[in-house]
Amino acid sequence: YVKVSASGQFCLIDDEGKGEKASLKPMHPTSVEGVDDMIRLGDLSEAGLLRNLLVRHKQGSIYTYVGSVLVAMNPYQMLPIYTAEQVDLYHRRKLGELPPHIFAIADSCYYNMRRKNRNQCCIISGESGAGKTESTKLILQFLAAVSGQHSWVEQQIIQANPVLEAFGNAKTIRNDNSSRFGKYVEIFFNKEGAIEGAHMEQYLLEKSRVCHQAPQERNYHIFYCMLSGMPSDHKKTLSLGDASQFKYLSEGNCLTCDGRDDTEEFGRIRSALKILTFSDRDCWEIFKLLAAILHMGNIDFQSTIMNNMDSSDVMSSSHFSVTAKLLEVQRNSLTHRSFMTNREIVTKPLSSEKAIHTRDAFAKAIYGRLFVWMFTKINSAIHKPQTDKPTYTRKSIGLLDIFGFENFRQNSFEQLCINYANEHLQQFFVRHIFKLEQDEYSKEGISWKHIAFNDNQKILDLLAVKPLNILALIDEESTFPKGTDATMLNKMNKEHNGNKLYMSSKSNHGMQFGVKHFAGTVYYDCEGFLEKNRDSLSMDIMELFKKSSNKMLKLIFEKDTNTNSQVIGDSRRQISTLSGQFRHSLDSLMKALSLCQPFFIRCFKPNDKKMPMVFNRELCMQQLRYSGMLETIKIRKLGYPIRHTFRDFLQRYRVLLKTVHCDPNTVWDWKIGKAKVFLRDHHDSFLELEREQELYRKALIIQRVMLAHKDRANFVKKRRAALVLQKNWRGHRDRRDFCKLKQGFARLQAKVRSRQLHTEYMRRRAAAITLQTQTRGYLARKDLKHKKDAVILLQAQTRGLLARKTLKKMKTDVSLLRKNEEAAKSQVKDDEEMVENIFGFLPSAIVGQEGPAPEGFEDLEAEPVKLEEVELVEKMEREKEEKEKDKESDEFSFSKFASLYFQGSSSHSHIQQRLRQPLLYHEDEGDALASACLTVWWIILRFMGDLPEPKQERASPEEEPQPKMQTVQEEEDVLFGERATYDRPMTPLEKLHIIVGYAIVRQDIRDEIYCQILKQLTANKNPKSTNRGWILLSICLGIFPPTDRLTKYLQSFIHYGPSEYSSYCSERLRRTLANGERSEPPCWVELQSVENKKPITVAVSLMDGRSITLTLDSARTSAEMCNSIIQKINLQDSYGFSLYVAMYEKIWSLGSGGQHVLDTVSICEQDEKRQGREEQHAPWRLYFRKEIFTPWHDCSSDQVSTELIYRQIIHGLKSGDYQSDKEDDYVQLAAKHYYVQHGSESSMETTEKIVRECVSLTLIENKSMVKLMQMIHSAHTQVLKAETVEYAREKWPIYFSKFYEKNLYSGPSVPQDQFVVVVNWKGVFFQDVTEAAFLQLSYPEVGIVCLTTPKGMYELKAVKGRELVELVNMFISGLKKRSVYAVATQDLIRQEDPTLLNYRRGDVLFMIKDGEYSSEEGWIKARNERTNQTGAVSLDAIRILDSKEGGRGKGGAKEKLWANSKEPLKQPLLRSLQGNSELCHLACDCFTDILPHVRTPIDLTNQIFGPATAHVELRDEIYCQIMKQMSNNSHGLSMERGWQLLWLCCGLFPPSQLLLRFAQRFLESRPREPLASNCLQRMQAMLSIEGRKLPPHQVEVDAIQNNSTQIFHKVHFPNDTSELFEVTSTTRIKDLCRNIAKDLQLSSSDGYSLFVKTSTKVSDYFFDNLRQLTDVIKKGKKVKEAAPTIAPYLVLFMRKLWFNVIPGKDLTADLNFHFPQELPKYLRGYHSVSKEDMISLAGLLLRIQVDTDKSQFVMIPRMLKDLVPADQQKLMTADDWKKKNKVLLIWNNMWGRITVDEAKLQFLKMISQWPTFGCVFFEVKQTSEKSYPSVITLSVSKQGVSIINPKTKEVLAMHLFSKITSWSSGNTYFHLTIGSLVQGNTLLCETSMGYRISDLLSSYKDMYLNEIPKVRKSRRINI
Repeated sequence: YVKVSASGQFCLIDDEGKGEKASLKPMHPTSVEGVDDMIRLGDLSEAGLLRNLLVRHKQGSIYTYVGSVLVAMNPYQMLPIYTAEQVDLYHRRKLGELPPHIFAIADSCYYNMRRKNRNQCCIISGESGAGKTESTKLILQFLAAVSGQHSWVEQQIIQANPVLEAFGNAKTIRNDNSSRFGKYVEIFFNKEGAIEGAHMEQYLLEKSRVCHQAPQERNYHIFYCMLSGMPSDHKKTLSLGDASQFKYLSEGNCLTCDGRDDTEEFGRIRSALKILTFSDRDCWEIFKLLAAILHMGNIDFQSTIMNNMDSSDVMSSSHFSVTAKLLEVQRNSLTHRSFMTNREIVTKPLSSEKAIHTRDAFAKAIYGRLFVWMFTKINSAIHKPQTDKPTYTRKSIGLLDIFGFENFRQNSFEQLCINYANEHLQQFFVRHIFKLEQDEYSKEGISWKHIAFNDNQKILDLLAVKPLNILALIDEESTFPKGTDATMLNKMNKEHNGNKLYMSSKSNHGMQFGVKHFAGTVYYDCEGFLEKNRDSLSMDIMELFKKSSNKMLKLIFEKDTNTNSQVIGDSRRQISTLSGQFRHSLDSLMKALSLCQPFFIRCFKPNDKKMPMVFNRELCMQQLRYSGMLETIKIRKLGYPIRHTFRDFLQRYRVLLKTVHCDPNTVWDWKIGKAKVFLRDHHDSFLELEREQELYRKALIIQRVMLAHKDRANFVKKRRAALVLQKNWRGHRDRRDFCKLKQGFARLQAKVRSRQLHTEYMRRRAAAITLQTQTRGYLARKDLKHKKDAVILLQAQTRGLLARKTLKKMKTDVSLLRKNEEAAKSQVKDDEEMVENIFGFLPSAIVGQEGPAPEGFEDLEAEPVKLEEVELVEKMEREKEEKEKDKESDEFSFSKFASLYFQGSSSHSHIQQRLRQPLLYHEDEGDALASACLTVWWIILRFMGDLPEPKQERASPEEEPQPKMQTVQEEEDVLFGERATYDRPMTPLEKLHIIVGYAIVRQDIRDEIYCQILKQLTANKNPKSTNRGWILLSICLGIFPPTDRLTKYLQSFIHYGPSEYSSYCSERLRRTLANGERSEPPCWVELQSVENKKPITVAVSLMDGRSITLTLDSARTSAEMCNSIIQKINLQDSYGFSLYVAMYEKIWSLGSGGQHVLDTVSICEQDEKRQGREEQHAPWRLYFRKEIFTPWHDCSSDQVSTELIYRQIIHGLKSGDYQSDKEDDYVQLAAKHYYVQHGSESSMETTEKIVRECVSLTLIENKSMVKLMQMIHSAHTQVLKAETVEYAREKWPIYFSKFYEKNLYSGPSVPQDQFVVVVNWKGVFFQDVTEAAFLQLSYPEVGIVCLTTPKGMYELKAVKGRELVELVNMFISGLKKRSVYAVATQDLIRQEDPTLLNYRRGDVLFMIKDGEYSSEEGWIKARNERTNQTGAVSLDAIRILDSKEGGRGKGGAKEKLWANSKEPLKQPLLRSLQGNSELCHLACDCFTDILPHVRTPIDLTNQIFGPATAHVELRDEIYCQIMKQMSNNSHGLSMERGWQLLWLCCGLFPPSQLLLRFAQRFLESRPREPLASNCLQRMQAMLSIEGRKLPPHQVEVDAIQNNSTQIFHKVHFPNDTSELFEVTSTTRIKDLCRNIAKDLQLSSSDGYSLFVKTSTKVSDYFFDNLRQLTDVIKKGKKVKEAAPTIAPYLVLFMRKLWFNVIPGKDLTADLNFHFPQELPKYLRGYHSVSKEDMISLAGLLLRIQVDTDKSQFVMIPRMLKDLVPADQQKLMTADDWKKKNKVLLIWNNMWGRITVDEAKLQFLKMISQWPTFGCVFFEVKQTSEKSYPSVITLSVSKQGVSIINPKTKEVLAMHLFSKITSWSSGNTYFHLTIGSLVQGNTLLCETSMGYRISDLLSSYKDMYLNEIPKVRKSRRINI
């Protein structure tokens, strides 16, 4: 202020009371109170700036703007300006809108990053102690808060600061928390502006502080924190004590730091290490190394002489042994040094002084490497991979916190590097503020007056830029082994002595030099420069690290030990210096900063004494000057900091454009350059505000128009509905009146007619009564007369009848007695004749092939074939005596078998009685099997005549049934016991079929049957019985074989049998063993062959009219028959020809495999029998036909084959076997046949003949003969037989197929489980009963051995499964041998190996079969069709295709890109994707997945839609690919699944505007498709909302698979009820909540939410949320790829936020939600409840539990857990609860007065009075607060977060939401910060429910933010 003296002179009095005479002038008004932006100062002078800072400092305003530059004054005290309210206040506010604050700079960084999509950086500079570190932490915490994600990585980034400060900060004389290292933190943000990771770089840790500290300075904080906070037992383990006991900590005579609690800080450090994923083991190893450093500092050395050289020894102390123990190293590595000479390694002893230096270097190296390792581990924890799509490059904000300018009394090498870094930062500031800005004005032609500024570029040239600079000379001298600090100083003096910025030492012997820095002159002491710059360790120390068993020590020195090994191997290698490394990292930093938009924060310190409210003018003026603040203000005031290019300016502000005319003569406060618009800060604020207001106005206009349109549409709709309603009501009213009138007339008519009818009825009734009276009298008289006559006649006849009957009975008795005697005598004779004539039922000739020819094969019928009789070739007969002799010595005699295997006392010889048990032992000794064996024995005895037939009344000869062949089935009447059906006389054929039938059905009794027959043939004295037995044995040998156990014995028995049967039976046994068992009983032809012992002769017809005669036996198979035919007709291309059987209109294939021919004949005879005809006359025929083509069939390879197939086709045309939907097919084939038969001859008569030969009668009847003749005559051209065959092969593959009936066992879903599998040359088809193929698989889609499709394996059950597998495998292997194309199934990019072919998944490869590579070794040579490169390819990486799939078609026809295709795409359909290789690859992969998708069930939706949901550019491509596959697609099933795909796609995302009209037209042009309209509706709905984020959920896929477009999902409620609600693909969570609330009639849906299992992390879309949760569950499980599974989940609807909850206000919510949710909390004991309330509540709960059932009272002790909180049950025993009856008393008082629902409401009203009502409780473990118990309960309510003691229920602390600064959650931790961002309280909890706590806090906070009225007039719009 000014004081006027008595003499009238003016005296200026400053703030300290000192006066000075001066000439004065009036102060500018802006300097009186100060301004927050110094650009607005009227007095732009140093005094004015200093005055403004002083005024604001006294006001407590520590922040001041200079445009966008922030000046921050260190207050040296805590200020209440860093709370959560301040964060919300400055978020989304423009710079300058609020008072200056560091949060405003941070928000501007964040806003510019998102608005301009450019990286930002914030350079915080200033002297040591100015507050740079705290400013960095504040910006970090602000960014984490505004990110809003509360993610764990945000907390990890913040918690990295305490750890780095503990290990890198120390107390200095100028700063209690001085950063002794520099760091650059780069925070990464995703597209939504959320933090998703960070990266840190560290620069030049001051390692010398570990060993030496200046007076009143401390070592690094971690040492003091460890000694203060570590538990005593841990300290004892590490032999640690107080800090005063260690020299490394007490050298500065300062062990404590004011305002810093080392014990509390240690707890924070441990918590931070946990958050940063440091394990307990890691922490312990770190503390071991720190303890070893401290003990190392206490090691002393004693000087000695060794070999006339100075030496030293370690003085005895415990510290040396403890150090060696902690480091786990040898003890003699500090007193000598080894170095490398040209030939050897020399060891030299060290003096005590050098030993101390070695010790200190050892300690510094350990600490320095440990610091670097911790930095690396922290980076690995906070650096997360990018979550956005790869095309988006995430942006970052960089924060530079680096050591400030330092000038101490003694400055060393560290200060030189620190000040060099500050020079760089100052130059960066000057360059951006002055140089670049003024250069920009000159470049753009802006009139500008140059502003002078202090440029420190010359200082940088002196230090590091120009040749022979100071740092270069230091590096150069460091490389010389004999270089010293003195020689280095001499070189610098000599080189820079003439430089004004360099100052030499004041004396010749001085070791100092000076540099004039931008902040002042600093003198540096050169002593120790070279040693610090070399920063190297001796070979002995490095060897010590190698031999250490301490894993942590070896880990942190791993890089150094590897580098040292390389240096020893190459002594000429350049050793890097510390200054070189620092310069390199600093250059990288400057380069990174230059790529960002910078913000500057200049930190000032008001005084050197670290005292609050003290302002040192001289110190502040010095900082103002060297920072160039005055020049900065001038250029910011006169300059134009906001610049836009013309395009950007127009694009952003065109909404404000109201005219295109501009007067060039008008003077504006802004400038237009050549290419840019230059604005000032207030211009930008004004334009942004106007733009936002204009956009708001435009939005209102759009809303007004849309609302009007919507309301108008609703009005029109309602008016139209009203008209319809009126029309229908009037019609209804008129119809109702008409009906009433009509009903009245009807009633009137009814009354009149009824009266008329009644009168007529009465008249006729009277007449009828008279007539009845007369008639009844007449009839009664007549009846009486008849009865009298009848009685007399009946009496006479009855008496005569009784007399005759008595006489007849007497005569009959005498005659019957005589007949019975004669019948008994003749019975024996009849039985013998019946047994002798076993084959008497056979006719003289079997006419199986003599009946009528099958339908359609009459033209192939030749003359009747006379069956040849071929005598059997019998072996040489042996003499009976020789056989008996050999039989006795045979080791496989039947007697030996019987002695080995017969059970009980059964013998091997013939008997004539029933058995009590089976001969052989059977594993299944059940009654059924034993009964079956005994039944067979009984039938065998009867068959051989060893037992007589049952005595029953024989039918007369006329009524005796003709013997019929029996079919055997596995039924109860066959398998069990001697049934009544067998206890009767039977024919030999019936007995034979029973015996054989049992053997066919029950394989386990076949040996039993053979043993029974052999037993009856052994020692059988009855020749007739023996003969019958051998006949039975020969028949059985042709039907079924014995087991291996009996085979040799049976062969031996046959060998020694009768000569007439021996060779015959041996041959039958051999054939049966070779070809397997039969499945049908013997046929008539076979029985006749057995009787004659001659083979069967049959005729096989060929399709060309020829007939071949072949012989058959019982074991003859279709393969043998086909081979015989092939040899006789000399057929070369024989594959696919099969034997067919035809009878009547039926024809079926026997194949060419192991099918028995006589089994089929037996089936024919049985079918004949079922038709009621005699089976021996079944007219079956055998044909040799083509059944199936191979995919590589060639008609020119075999003329015989082509001729047969050709004749078969012509015959099939005539007979109607081959039918086609196209008439042209018949015409073309007939024309070809015309040419084959008659050449080029052309006449109508011949044409008519051809028509009758080729065309079926049905077609001739449908089409006129004349028309057919004209069509065929006109199509008569030059054709060949081969073309006919090929034409039929291409057109009718179904008629040349093999069919297999199958049941689906497992695999992808198909419409039917039972179907027919069709195999032909085109592939494998699944066919239903209507012969419609519902699944088609080409051979490239089918795997080997089983039906493995690209996305699923089909397991089928069938009788002929092996034949099917062999056939398919043969086709696939044949295709692969002949194919030349393959498709790649995976990517392979290997640039280093030129022999390997590079390809991508989906590429088509052309295989080159030149023999260079062998496929047996797994490699082939191929050419990539996309790149035209050639190389080796692994067979495991490709899928070989049919050759037709790889080519482009015949003649190189142009491909239709818009039509359906089976080939993979080589490039996307859309040209817009072709420039992006990654998107091209994804598009081709999607089409590869779509290819099988439209042919197999939907299971590839993830692969198809996943890339499109992540990349917007692919969405149109997916639409085009699906529509392409649905164009020109005639396959019904493929089209059905294509529509399903399109339905899913339309519900995920809409097409772009460019494709929209084409997609709509595609759907509108297909109105008949059921899903077309639905797809169109879904597409239209998606146009107005944002697309989905994830592929469709499995529920959606299952629904559309079932052709359902409606999806209902079950939602569960807390009261154990559930309901189904309809959801769609576009259903959002909030919409579903509203629908549920509306359906349940809740008063409001606010506060309710959907829960999936235990997670509430829901996304916008319902199915996307389910998808996220189920996918997380799947990740932990190994799910088989071919079997897609749905992870189990449960959708719950519950109240989440408990606000405005008043019991009784919403009864539905109280009963269904509030009570079921609050009751479990109460019973778990979370609430603090008094005994009286507890008893009252127990009475209410008892009322709810038992209602009015008093019988439940005895169960009260057991019901306590449902009535009383868990922690209160122990207050009284169960009996006490029952005896005191207080609960029952309360129940009695309520009985009859309140209902159960009223009791629930009363319960809620009582607990709603408690402060914990509506809270959500979490039991967690905490380690951060010592005053709290280790286990606490966190309760979250509408007020905030409470910390409760779970034992006492005492509320330890209550934190309102307004006091909660931040929170975050991880997998096992939850972190909470309360209070200020600077020194807030933190709570770290261990819990797996952290994500739930975080979500609940976010929900409550969002609720309050939405409820707060919006007082801000404008909001910034994020672009």
